[in-house]
Amino acid sequence: MTAPAIQVRGLRKIYGDATVLDGVDLSIETGSIFALLGPNGAGKTTLITILATLTGADSGTAMVAGIDLAADPEGVREAISLTGQYAAVDQVLTGEENLRMLARLSGFTSAGARDRASELLERFELTDAAGKRVGSYSGGMRRRLDLALGLVAEPPVVFLDEPTTGLDTRSRQALWRTIRELAAHGTTILLTTQYLEEADALADRIAVLDGGRIVAEGTPAELKARIGGEVVELRSADDALLREIPTDGSVAGLQEAMDLIAADPGRAGLRVSVRKPSLDDVFLALTGHRTASSHGDEATTEREELAA
Repeated sequence: MTAPAIQVRGLRKIYGDATVLDGVDLSIETGSIFALLGPNGAGKTTLITILATLTGADSGTAMVAGIDLAADPEGVREAISLTGQYAAVDQVLTGEENLRMLARLSGFTSAGARDRASELLERFELTDAAGKRVGSYSGGMRRRLDLALGLVAEPPVVFLDEPTTGLDTRSRQALWRTIRELAAHGTTILLTTQYLEEADALADRIAVLDGGRIVAEGTPAELKARIGGEVVELRSADDALLREIPTDGSVAGLQEAMDLIAADPGRAGLRVSVRKPSLDDVFLALTGHRTASSHGDEATTEREELAA
């Protein structure tokens, strides 16, 4: 049996009086896409930052790509790539120059750096923009270049911390295709995201982090099954969502939901619909509120904790 690409046991991190991570356990299979969900301040970015060796844990253990994080942080750094919310590229250089420069810094010969840059430009559909300054790139192009830069040395593990924040739908879906292709070639991906549809579309498994603890873990289907069979929605005449009632999917469960609605004296002029549960329902049930993105607020994660 293949050893997990990432193994975390009892990881804790405290900033002042705030316990940001409170005994986190994770096991992520090699070549899988694992999504980490949670409200702002839940500890998602802190966990990524610890696993990327950018800050230390107060207690607990972690193995990344078979390397002990505490015993050999340099070995872990050589085995990973970290891509965040903001593209870390040189805006003045061209896309090709960014890639060739990093390849040389990674130990490639001049010819090898040129070949690697060409390979990655083609892989990430940036060949036509290779000679253009990155400052002229769209947000989606810069994000793809940032991911390409992280793969110059072909790391077996990639951390993606909210990589599609701020991208339009088309750019986001293009990056999803790239992420799927990476996993298909054996790269292990740990992804944090505010977009639940992103986790649903990409992840083999999902963990929900709340208050520094993993409160649920499973496949998207397993997590949604925890909510029940269907969700009954009550909407106004202008389609505004007024109420949601999860059910177990049985006739009796649906009837109970309808009885609750029928007992509402203000139901006149309203309409009812039934849908399958979503990850947003799971998130709400587990954390008590919806994600920031479900309200159109693309808030940043717990950067303030890391600066503390």
